[in-house]
Amino acid sequence: MPAQPLLVPSAAPASPGAVRTAFLTVKDAAEYLGLSPHTLYVWRHRRQGPPSFRMGPRGRVMYRLEALVAWVREQEKADSRSNTVLNPLNARPQERSTRFPSA
Repeated sequence: MPAQPLLVPSAAPASPGAVRTAFLTVKDAAEYLGLSPHTLYVWRHRRQGPPSFRMGPRGRVMYRLEALVAWVREQEKADSRSNTVLNPLNARPQERSTRFPSA
């Protein structure tokens, strides 16, 4: 299955039945990111992953589409394979110390 391109903030969520909105439910956010909803729940519990918030009288967990896009971009910048500055193969070799521990 080929990878789907990242949607721009003005685009609709990936699921066909989802309402076109700037706010996504956990299910829609997970589908957008290509993850399981359980992963998002675990990340939220650990205070990891994309920012989320509770909305409405029932306190449904929601995600802003623009926040998901920004979070994905941050992940790309933090990955050494896509950020040549962080790639260890591009780093200057470290010099070894000539000191030896005395016995």
